[in-house]
Amino acid sequence: MFIKAKKSLGQNFLKSKSAIKKIIEAGSIKTGDTILEIGPGTGILTEEILKFDIRLICIETDFEMIQILKEKFSKEILTKKLTLISGDITKIKLSTILEKNTKYKIIANIPYYITGEIIRKFLSAEKEYQPEKMVLLVQKEVAQRIVAKDKKESLLSISVKVYCEPKIIDVVKAGSFVPAPKVDSAIILFDKISKDFFIKNKIKENLFFEIIHAGFAHKRKRVLSNLKKIKNIKETDLPQSMKNERAENLTITDWLNFIK
Repeated sequence: MFIKAKKSLGQNFLKSKSAIKKIIEAGSIKTGDTILEIGPGTGILTEEILKFDIRLICIETDFEMIQILKEKFSKEILTKKLTLISGDITKIKLSTILEKNTKYKIIANIPYYITGEIIRKFLSAEKEYQPEKMVLLVQKEVAQRIVAKDKKESLLSISVKVYCEPKIIDVVKAGSFVPAPKVDSAIILFDKISKDFFIKNKIKENLFFEIIHAGFAHKRKRVLSNLKKIKNIKETDLPQSMKNERAENLTITDWLNFIK
């Protein structure tokens, strides 16, 4: 059956078996795992996940796809191995689909246009609802900005690294999708997700993000100049190496010097 992808929902159906294999491997799926898949579409990735002895929760916003998935995985739904939920993941409260302190992983090929929302939603979720890891298929340039290896840091990369260890697993060419997007994608692993950074350093999440948002507000200015608007920071309190730096050149450890 031919299914036309809906541009309004950012649908690009993955067809590459090698890419699916790498996504699955990156998820390190074990017996008994709870997996959350966002936007399963026609179920090509879903089918591979269900080969493991796990519990799978799928969130799909497209009504037509819901009907296809219900028919394709009727047995798994009946045995409750698969829970299929119709809804928009950016609006769903995690407490309505997950029990507190459920250890779970996210494995998904997500629409480009909600990448930022999904990353923020799950990394900054209450500790009781954070996933232990995420494997996402995202736009290649976004993955590169997150990892920022051998590149300058960004608001996005710092915001991710305080919660986990991001790693690009592989690049997936545009031709691996139907329809083919205009850019290549990348499989990115968000590993060891936690709030340990904030707990260990005894700082509040909202304060940290207030500081880094202000620091990146005007990229061409010294970060110290940006921060003086919200915090009384004296140059004499900072290491010499940080006094004239821009936000993109600072490490997470550097940012802590502005808070403590």
